[in-house]
Amino acid sequence: MKFGKRIKEQIQESLPEWRDKFLRYKELKNLISSPAPAESIFVGLLNTEIDKFNAFFVEQEEDFIIHHKELQSRIQRLVVKCGHNDEMFREEISEIRKDIVNFHGEMVLLVNYSNINYTGLAKILKKYDKRTGGGLRSRFIQKVLHQPFFKTDLVSRLVREWETTMDAVFPVTIVEAEAERCAAVTSAAAGEGIFRNTIAALLTMKEMRRASSTYSAFSLPPLKMSDSDLVLRSVHLSSPIPIP
Repeated sequence: MKFGKRIKEQIQESLPEWRDKFLRYKELKNLISSPAPAESIFVGLLNTEIDKFNAFFVEQEEDFIIHHKELQSRIQRLVVKCGHNDEMFREEISEIRKDIVNFHGEMVLLVNYSNINYTGLAKILKKYDKRTGGGLRSRFIQKVLHQPFFKTDLVSRLVREWETTMDAVFPVTIVEAEAERCAAVTSAAAGEGIFRNTIAALLTMKEMRRASSTYSAFSLPPLKMSDSDLVLRSVHLSSPIPIP
């Protein structure tokens, strides 16, 4: 699949409030096709896009840190209330577990946001160099590697922490898992909730980061199996789409 089509589909599958935060790939591609794509204009547009990525990514990251602390406090209060009798608080336990899954899904979407915008920059720079015969991509990507939106270590760490928390604090029984799976499948099929968005993000990340003959120094590293756990809780039981 061509990247222009991939990013268009990814934007459509993203959360509505995120859709104007992605790379304006088509606009940049059209500029490259113009008779004389001046480097100063092209670089200026790229810098504007990077500023947009950084502002959005940092804002989301800060919100995640706050939400992370709030969820931790809710869990601690619930554990104290439950004691050894969680039957009385089954509904509250289910609600917190659902909130964690949604929070987990949003963080996965942010990791994918970083991946797809970086990949888009690398690809559009490659097209520019091919059109002009220059070597802008190598110089510009070195700048991109130090941008806040590219650094996903914190978000990825939070995702893994919540995977562990879910398993340790809220173990799901077979009956509960099946009930949640059925509810999630219904929501995803209807285009509701975050499951559909998360599934699309996972499949996009796995495709973009797979090892291939086109892999280069500017490609993101292949997605390791352990990294796939980023969305395991969100989609493994709930997805109606087989995960490769």
